[in-house]
Amino acid sequence: MIIEQILGNLDEMEPNEIGNRHKEKILLESDALVKRIQRVKTDHGTEVGIRLKEPRDLRAGDVLYMDERNMIVIDVMTDDLLVIRPRTIGEMGMIAHQLGNRHLPAQFEGDEMLVQYDYLVEDLLKELGIPYVREDRKVKEAFRHIGHSHD
Repeated sequence: MIIEQILGNLDEMEPNEIGNRHKEKILLESDALVKRIQRVKTDHGTEVGIRLKEPRDLRAGDVLYMDERNMIVIDVMTDDLLVIRPRTIGEMGMIAHQLGNRHLPAQFEGDEMLVQYDYLVEDLLKELGIPYVREDRKVKEAFRHIGHSHD
């Protein structure tokens, strides 16, 4: 089976659209979400080729296939993350500046800043006294590096 487009996302679908369909999951590492072409297997052993026509990253919950009884959905493995919980806008600015200088991609969920685990960043957080926890957590999107230059 070759998939060339995403049909929608579970988070954006009405419960009656999802219904009682049997869900097969394709479990990906978060960095594989940026790959538009890949060969994968579902948790039920169905081989799937993904060759997306549009330049779009995959997201957790993306529906790749759906018929009256079944659907194939993207799921994401947990990542080893530093979940940073600044108490003030000053702490947020300080850590955002430091991580930006290191070109480290981050994601935000509510008041939390998520970065992939790095012992140097953990040491920095300890040094600055900024609250954080290290935990395994699923992210919905890939951590994306943004290109730029210092010209």
